[in-house]
Amino acid sequence: MNLDHPVLSSLLPVVLLICMGFVAGKAKLVRGESVRDLSNLVFMVLTQAMLFRTMSSVHIEQLDFEPVAQYLAVTVLLFFVLVFVYGRNANATVLALAGIFSNTLMIGVPLIGFAYGQAGQVLLLTLVSVHALVLLTLATLVLELQVAREQHLALGHSRQLWRTVGQAVGSALLHPVPLPILLGLLYAQTGLGLHPVVDKPLQLLGSAFAPMALLLVGITLSQTHWGLNRVKALRLSLVKTVLHPLLMLVVAWALGLRGLPLSVMVVVAALPMGANGFLFSQRYRKEEDVVTAAVAVSTLMAMVGISLALVWLPRPEI
Repeated sequence: MNLDHPVLSSLLPVVLLICMGFVAGKAKLVRGESVRDLSNLVFMVLTQAMLFRTMSSVHIEQLDFEPVAQYLAVTVLLFFVLVFVYGRNANATVLALAGIFSNTLMIGVPLIGFAYGQAGQVLLLTLVSVHALVLLTLATLVLELQVAREQHLALGHSRQLWRTVGQAVGSALLHPVPLPILLGLLYAQTGLGLHPVVDKPLQLLGSAFAPMALLLVGITLSQTHWGLNRVKALRLSLVKTVLHPLLMLVVAWALGLRGLPLSVMVVVAALPMGANGFLFSQRYRKEEDVVTAAVAVSTLMAMVGISLALVWLPRPEI
């Protein structure tokens, strides 16, 4: 087995981190009541640093958004289809987000670099710059609308639509995911850059995001009743690693995307679930066991799908 193969060298560290978290959970190194605290730490501190720092260097005028726009159009379409299929409630939105949100940073960046070189990474980083902004903000807004609606129904009375929408939009804008993205993007347009005194702590916190989140997946997985959720987890993993890239390939080809942009966008769609879907399930306490299991399953399944994509899709000489 060639461990230097781009697929294996990108995905195996993810599998190992999840396994380490699983062992730590089974060994009771992290108690069940502490998992929620760890989740809050990752969501409220590490995620903020990573998102703000990523967006603080994005200069919109330098980016080519055509392939990115096609990727996002396909992904947003699939998101709403999944929300409808899964039941049009908060649980459905969490499952839909997990089914469309790729692990673009920890897996995508090294994988695309290996497979497509600098030109491919430029395309990927363009997508990364708006990936979280569009998808996480959209999911947050839909979730907040659904949560507000469910709360009103639980109280036995209705509320004016505009008040519900206003409350949801306000909650979405002040949510701990869209807010650092928007602030980082606005700061980037000033051209000031981040002073090393500020940048270094943000870099350290941001670099801890992916390993901590994946360890947390493993810890949570050790406490998950896998037998009760294996069918739903497998179906959700198939959506992410098979349906998403196939839909991306068909639609992008029909819209005229060819060559390197097509290859990069399809491979990104074939990536396994990102940790943000897992963190959203923890944050809202919706479908936690299913999403946790699906993160691990999709990582294993992606080895096959990505390998096939790299074989069939055109690759430049690098």
